[in-house]
Amino acid sequence: MVFQQIFTIVSIINLIFAAVLIFLERRNIAATWAWLMVLLFLPGLGFVLYLMLGQNLSKRKIYKIKQEEFSFVQLRVKEQLEQLHTDQLALNDPMMHNYRDLISMHLANDYALYTQDNHLQIFTNGQSKFNQLLASIEGATDHIHLMYYIFRPDELGRKIVDALIRKAQEGVEVRLLYDHIGSLSLSRRFFRPLREAGGQVAAFFPSRIPYLNIRLNFRNHRKLAIIDGKTGFIGGFNVGNEYLGLDKQLGYWRDTHLMLKGSAVHAIQTRFFLDWNLASRSKLEPDLRYFPELDSDGRVGIQIVSSGPNSERHQIHHGYVKMIHDAKKYVYLQTPYFIPDESLLTALRIAALSGIDVKVMFPFKSDNPIVYWASYTYLGELLKDGVKCYFYQKGFLHAKTLVIDDKIATVGTANADIRSFKLNFESNAFIYDSSAATHLAEIFLNDLEDCREMTLEQYRNRPVSALLKESLARLLSPIF
Repeated sequence: MVFQQIFTIVSIINLIFAAVLIFLERRNIAATWAWLMVLLFLPGLGFVLYLMLGQNLSKRKIYKIKQEEFSFVQLRVKEQLEQLHTDQLALNDPMMHNYRDLISMHLANDYALYTQDNHLQIFTNGQSKFNQLLASIEGATDHIHLMYYIFRPDELGRKIVDALIRKAQEGVEVRLLYDHIGSLSLSRRFFRPLREAGGQVAAFFPSRIPYLNIRLNFRNHRKLAIIDGKTGFIGGFNVGNEYLGLDKQLGYWRDTHLMLKGSAVHAIQTRFFLDWNLASRSKLEPDLRYFPELDSDGRVGIQIVSSGPNSERHQIHHGYVKMIHDAKKYVYLQTPYFIPDESLLTALRIAALSGIDVKVMFPFKSDNPIVYWASYTYLGELLKDGVKCYFYQKGFLHAKTLVIDDKIATVGTANADIRSFKLNFESNAFIYDSSAATHLAEIFLNDLEDCREMTLEQYRNRPVSALLKESLARLLSPIF
């Protein structure tokens, strides 16, 4: 009798969640069916999983922005849009006139101001990136803002925290924001010396109840650093020994990260402000010292574009699709995880069918077997239409880059998968500069020397056991 009552209650709860999914959330059809299957086949557990993984934040205003600050940004965006539409925005690189519509889209879609006074340095290994980050921290005189999805309490993590402690003791403002789920191995004790030195630390969307986080599915996947409002870092490297290639299983870690100097740093700073004020009780108020006047002679055009589950627009995803459609010669894509939605998959296939050289690079080794299996199922559709697929074998490929025609590129924190485009909080630098794009293309082509190409014949001849694992993983991919 008691079991019957419990079963009835669970069934009613399942029906309620099913109704929410169908009538209120209005989410992607594939994701809706995936969640309906979970609710149907896992009664009881299904609605707990939905509470933790299935919420929709797009209709919630989670960022609090003062109207006067937002009005200022809106005015700047309006000015740039008018200049673009009347062809009055002078572009440093004449080749970029062909991509005014992409700049315009990011302005309208994400209020991503276009700046072209930037210097850019590209890092492809952790040792050089973290050496430069530590040097920049040591040279800080006013403030240091760090944001990482993963911050490990290992040798590299301690080295960075020790540097932050020294600067905090000197009177430099230090703020560190980490994602609670991405950095589960952290304890509050690890940051106690930094807090005692005057530094501030905050966790993004922490679990209020142990082992139950109703925002588990929405993680801050950004990796940003801002030093004195003049130097910024953005890209794929988190903080941990594995990012130095010290993980015995994954081996060499191949990633891409940028160091920027110029007005694009102010855009990264703005993103830090928003995320910090969402996560911390100690609010940051806009002050000119955080956005100093910059005497930069750089000439690289950049837009910092951010996206997250709080927005109905998928800004970075739109940028990827638009770039692929704009390609005339080639498309080079690197991603550690590949679970595209239909529009991205179709864009790649159409480009290849149009005679464009489309190359996609994935890691041969994986740190997430389920996502790896799901990614594999999409290769057949790509290969059939002429997309060339490569597996990086030197170590683990974690780079998130897209380069088009030696003209434009994007580097950032977003993987080419549904999670990054729709569920995670992400940031990418969209780069409008022939020299920088050519350099990134050369890096891609050098990486090909450490790759194995997958042919359509090899794909079709894979074992049945692999096919079964991949098919099951793909079935659940819309909710990954």
